[in-house]
Amino acid sequence: MMAMLDRGWVRGITLASAFVLMLLVTLFPRPLTVEDGSPIGHGTLMLIMWGLAAGFVHGIGFIPRNRILRTLLGPVVAWLGMGMVLVFYVQYFLR
Repeated sequence: MMAMLDRGWVRGITLASAFVLMLLVTLFPRPLTVEDGSPIGHGTLMLIMWGLAAGFVHGIGFIPRNRILRTLLGPVVAWLGMGMVLVFYVQYFLR
């Protein structure tokens, strides 16, 4: 499974997704709030940004030598973090 995630087209999709979501979060941050309009928690935002950073790291093709960093900046963490962003945006538009 990990060999499939290291293919060039998967990295391209990851990089494009991270770039689009980064623009979305930067230019339109309103969906990153809860229903009453207050911002989401710092921990949740940290996980979202971590997922975006991991998306950029995986997307450009960097593979850390350290096993822990390889896991923390790998494609699975990237897609989970970017998925969190999508959940917030979908919930916002369905309100």
